[in-house]
Amino acid sequence: MEFNDVIQKRHSVRKFKPDPVPMDVVKRVVNAARLAPSWANMQGVRYIIVASKEQVEKVANSIGPKWAKTAPMFVAAISDEKWSGKRGDLAYFMLDVGIAFEHLVLAATNEGLGTCWLGAFNEEKLKPVLDIQKKNRIVAMTPLGYPAEEPKASPRKELSEIAFLDRYGTAFE
Repeated sequence: MEFNDVIQKRHSVRKFKPDPVPMDVVKRVVNAARLAPSWANMQGVRYIIVASKEQVEKVANSIGPKWAKTAPMFVAAISDEKWSGKRGDLAYFMLDVGIAFEHLVLAATNEGLGTCWLGAFNEEKLKPVLDIQKKNRIVAMTPLGYPAEEPKASPRKELSEIAFLDRYGTAFE
């Protein structure tokens, strides 16, 4: 798939087929995240691939939305402020996860898989399920699987509403 097609095709998926995702496909997707740039190349993101039926069920029950129970697997991105850089009081671990996770969801789309970037979940409830230390952070989660239906695109703002030339307020058309 062409890169611009991947970007346009990626939408949040909330209903999945029960079909398992082959591990070689999962490895390609996670490897794309591994190759993402990070602060000072510290590569401070770790990935937990949740694939066993028992663990998938525990994660789905811990994160909340009922639709998550249709996912055949999940990927969690964890990090820690110490695993990344800091400039003044601005820690970059959240940005590092954001860049890596965007690589992951785009790679998944390229493989014909669906994702739904989750940030609103009870981290303290999920940490023991994934055996994550108290000091580490679960920054993002996504179900990973084959979409059961074509996801609907959310409306996007026009480029002229969000991009400016040389200074804020000067139209970029």
